[in-house]
Amino acid sequence: MTSKVAPIEVDAEYLCDTLAELLSIASPTGFTDAAAAWVEKELERLGLSVERTRRGAIRARLPGRRAADARAVVSHLDTLGAQVRALKDNGRLELVPVGTWSARFAEGARTTIFTRKASYRGAILPLRASGHTFGDDVDTLPVGWDHVELRVDAQSVSKDALEALGIEVGDIVAVDPQPEFVNGYVVSRHLDNKGGVALMLAALRALAGGPPPPVDIWWLFTVAEEVGYGAAAILTPEIAQLVAVDNGTTAPGQNSREFGVTFCMADMDGPFDRDLTRALVDLCEAEGIGYQKDVFRHYRSDSASALVSGADIRTALATFGVDASHGYERIHVDALVSVARLLVAYALSPAEQAPD
Repeated sequence: MTSKVAPIEVDAEYLCDTLAELLSIASPTGFTDAAAAWVEKELERLGLSVERTRRGAIRARLPGRRAADARAVVSHLDTLGAQVRALKDNGRLELVPVGTWSARFAEGARTTIFTRKASYRGAILPLRASGHTFGDDVDTLPVGWDHVELRVDAQSVSKDALEALGIEVGDIVAVDPQPEFVNGYVVSRHLDNKGGVALMLAALRALAGGPPPPVDIWWLFTVAEEVGYGAAAILTPEIAQLVAVDNGTTAPGQNSREFGVTFCMADMDGPFDRDLTRALVDLCEAEGIGYQKDVFRHYRSDSASALVSGADIRTALATFGVDASHGYERIHVDALVSVARLLVAYALSPAEQAPD
């Protein structure tokens, strides 16, 4: 699989503007409709036919010269967040995480609580939050969701007051992303995986109006990856290959970088398809896209859930290196553009007829 077309430029400004817009829309798992509606509208503006699944995920098809042996690219719209676990007698809220993330990263976060009839602002604080009251004991509090609470920015000094506000057990809590674009870096919560969604849209924009790809390519946006469901129920029967786009684990002891494409060779569910991954690496070399390879330990992606559900497909994982993943994250625009360029080359590269 090698690219035979002139390189198509990816608009980095559009990518960053799209990422900023996506970050402004709260979408923790279970609360993704607004983000999905925005993406759906943008896909239609780019000329794709779009359908929404029953659970709210998105399928968009870029028609190719052949429908059989289609390709697909997938990213997820949902982010980490929290839910109200209990209304406390002191007028604050006990929380349970949505997705897997440490309460260490939640401490101090600004939030929005979405109730059935209204929304309220608040902050997640450790149980010992006052330095003037607890002194050095602030630093002795263990880390964990049992040791934080959400202070609501409303008159809520009791459980009855919280109930009067309409706050209930199970209400969704979205954490502010607090994005900053600086020196080519993007620093924000929820870059996993708003970054992947933005670069997919940038790749589609680059492909718009150009030659049709050899085979249909589906652009999939899931809504429950952070809780393990991912692409389990979104694939169509004609899809033969699935490239997942997600964050790479830039950290000590890892080979991921914040530049170029980081290919995940294996995660906690085992190796990715060798031939498909090698074909993507070949495309990077043909197009002059920087890349590196890594193995992820505490990691699953959309493709893993598809395989576990029984999908008979080849899968690969192309990532953009993220520092402090599932915390206050950082990426470089170079990595986002690099993955977008790879997706363009992948979409236009020759497709071989799959054997029966």
